[in-house]
Amino acid sequence: MGEPTLDNNALSPPPQALIERLKDYGQEDAFALWDELSPEERDLLVKDIESLDLSRIDRIIRCSLSSQGLMAAAVEPVPESNVSTVEERSMEERERWWKMGLKAISDGKLGVLLLSGGQGTRLGSSDPKGCFNIGLPSSKSLFQLQAERILRVQSLASQSVNEGSTRFTPIHWYIMTSPFTDEPTRKFFESHKYFGLEADQVTFFQQGTIPCVSKDGRFIMETPYRVAKSPDGNGGVYSALKYSKLLEDMAMKGIKYLDCYGVDNALVRVADPTFLGYFIDKGVDAAAKVVRKAYPQENVGVFVRRGKGGPLSVVEYSELDPSLASEINQATGRLRFCWSNVCLHMFTLDFLNQVANGLEKDSIYHLAEKKIPSVHGHTVGYKLEQFIFDAFPYAPSTALFEVLREEEFAPVKNANGAKFDTPESARLLVLRLHARWVVAAGGFLTHTVPLYATGVEVSPLCSYTGENLEAICRGRTFHAPCEISF
Repeated sequence: MGEPTLDNNALSPPPQALIERLKDYGQEDAFALWDELSPEERDLLVKDIESLDLSRIDRIIRCSLSSQGLMAAAVEPVPESNVSTVEERSMEERERWWKMGLKAISDGKLGVLLLSGGQGTRLGSSDPKGCFNIGLPSSKSLFQLQAERILRVQSLASQSVNEGSTRFTPIHWYIMTSPFTDEPTRKFFESHKYFGLEADQVTFFQQGTIPCVSKDGRFIMETPYRVAKSPDGNGGVYSALKYSKLLEDMAMKGIKYLDCYGVDNALVRVADPTFLGYFIDKGVDAAAKVVRKAYPQENVGVFVRRGKGGPLSVVEYSELDPSLASEINQATGRLRFCWSNVCLHMFTLDFLNQVANGLEKDSIYHLAEKKIPSVHGHTVGYKLEQFIFDAFPYAPSTALFEVLREEEFAPVKNANGAKFDTPESARLLVLRLHARWVVAAGGFLTHTVPLYATGVEVSPLCSYTGENLEAICRGRTFHAPCEISF
């Protein structure tokens, strides 16, 4: 008879030092199924736990759970003095801001920060949202439209400083991905040769993930050897910039201002010189483009003031009392709470440093109650995330800049067939705006379908906001839908 074989698993006790650390934070249950794991799975579990910054995560969980349900300061409308409305802007002001912005861009003071961590799941695609083609005549992706707008602004800034010059200062583009979108985003840019930009003016970096927790703050185990984790929200950009040392990189490049936006807006004016000039002129730490809320129940967050004389911040539509949402300002005829946040922001680099440190110190994340896949089936627990607008309460001064929805806001969030914010609705907003540009520049349109259901697309390489089109369009007829390019 041979010797009895020993069970390898029985010979491998759990690493005691790691268990003691987990006990310090009440998370020792992560090793509850150790005895059932293979040697390979045990290695995976140890590596997974060792990859976590346990003291930081514990602080975030405790601070976030304890702040839940606390009464926030009462909300007040944003003072009129904080908002530049479309109707009060003079042509002279706009031109002055445009020139100021172009000068700062030609001096290399503007960086662009893109929030691109989301997949196109709701659009029926597993690709990063920026790869999505919304059906324009050119078939360009959202990434390509944005890259070409950057190229156009670089060209305008160069011309404004030195007429006829072909030399330009590159605008550096920082693109935040997530663990799910990082590799496909990089490959997409490489395969499209960065859409005409130089490879070294584009920097990719990843947002973090954070463990999902039960309602009492315990880690939820996705498998017996892996903690369930989720991305830390678009507000994770602040800690990601801090930990990846990109704030230092920006300072070394001479960047002083950051234009920050979300990927899923087909009309976003990336690196908008007018907005930058306004921001510099106001001398504020933070600014946001806002659109007027369409109706009281619209599902958008709005800017408010927290408490008497308090900072500006954003309240989600679900948190705003319906009676407040419907109140009218008798002096202006607008809703009292009417300035919608559409994720178009401008920050100074100094302020981003403050925010990254402040959010890290306070460690308060929003809790999103979700059904989370776990070893016990779907478990009700929390995903923890921060939002980009969490920065605003830290700002000593904030200015809001009203823009027209039909000119700058074409969200792409839901698949075609949904009621709003679809690729089709965004496509039509782009085509209609560009059709208005062409007509204003003296062009004519023919069409076989009603004009409200079609239009033309102007390449961003030709025009950023409708400028420079007379030479291309005057006296010419275009058959919609089509793309107008050089």
